[in-house]
Amino acid sequence: MFRNKLLFLSPIIALVIIFIFSLTLIPSVQPEPKNLPIAIVNEDAGVNIPNQSKLNMGQSIVEMIKENSKVTADQEDPAVKWIEVNNAEEVQKGLANQKYYAALVIPKDFSEKQSSLQTSTPSSPEVEIFINQGMNTMASTMAGQMLNGVVDNLNNTVRTQLLDGLEQQGASLSTEQAKVLASPIAKKVTNVNETGTNSANGNAPTSLFQPLWIASIASAAIVFISLRKVTTANRKENLAVKVVQILTGAVVTLVVGFGLTWLADKMVGLHIPDFTSTALFLSITSLSFFLMISAVLSLTGLKGMPIFILMLFFGAPLLAMAPEMMSPFYHDWIYSWLPMRFMVEGLRELLYFHSGLTWNSVSTLVWIGIVGMVVILASALRFNTKKGQIQKENKKQAVS
Repeated sequence: MFRNKLLFLSPIIALVIIFIFSLTLIPSVQPEPKNLPIAIVNEDAGVNIPNQSKLNMGQSIVEMIKENSKVTADQEDPAVKWIEVNNAEEVQKGLANQKYYAALVIPKDFSEKQSSLQTSTPSSPEVEIFINQGMNTMASTMAGQMLNGVVDNLNNTVRTQLLDGLEQQGASLSTEQAKVLASPIAKKVTNVNETGTNSANGNAPTSLFQPLWIASIASAAIVFISLRKVTTANRKENLAVKVVQILTGAVVTLVVGFGLTWLADKMVGLHIPDFTSTALFLSITSLSFFLMISAVLSLTGLKGMPIFILMLFFGAPLLAMAPEMMSPFYHDWIYSWLPMRFMVEGLRELLYFHSGLTWNSVSTLVWIGIVGMVVILASALRFNTKKGQIQKENKKQAVS
């Protein structure tokens, strides 16, 4: 008993397992954004002040935001990457194309209304905040909180300046001015590419990934084990078995795609805008995963299964995060190599951006499937002639 090496190695094996699965938890512990793209639009036309240069408060706000977001000595990258956009129409296109997690729009009459705050008939300037919900729930929420914080800081600054100015003039506050001072700058918050009122809808792409991935692993393993028992006498017969493996996978994954979409829509309660497109996308995704997994099993046997189990554990927490919230190690060496990220990205376009089923959304998945299919068919050439002869003789004996 004490000569069993596995017995002595068990503590080390346990430590290795703990280390590996602890790595899957690190990305989701206190994620910090870096270079989170947020658009800012300054349409402020400014206002002419007698005996002074033209006042453009919008431009001052943009410069202040940029100054506050500069990298400090203890930072590698700023939390936000502010992107100046020319107009509101352009920023809406950028939000639809998933370029920005949020946007701040300063309107044309901002300076004009800002100047009126010191008069007896004040009018609060208003800024617009757009939150791109569908791009990523966690990152868009954080971007929205940052923009709300920016406006709150502006309110505090403007309130202090107004009170100091009135005090220097020895003027008293009118009722209207007192009301405005509570919140000198108004904000209008709009959610675009909405995920819906159900909180589960925001994580729908990640939630759908897990059952589809597990179903793809299970179906690939079952089909592989079932067909491995089929006796073949030559490479031609072996190739025929591989073709049957691929065709069976196509049928199974079609059931998985449509079945999962129906369950998500009718039973789970997720909002599926286009049932057919979503079901076809999930079917293509499942087939891609099936072929990829089957290709590895064809080369390594069932010993290759742990690879895909580990991909599940590493992929699940990362897929729920925005790339800008990952450390360089996880972004470059794990996330970038995860094939399931193409599923999540495609589902976001279908569910939240209503782009429909396009070649861009499935092209990478299709190529993954094609490579997997080529490997499966090529593995038929590895036919073991000696093993085939034994199987053929056993088959003849069974018939006689």
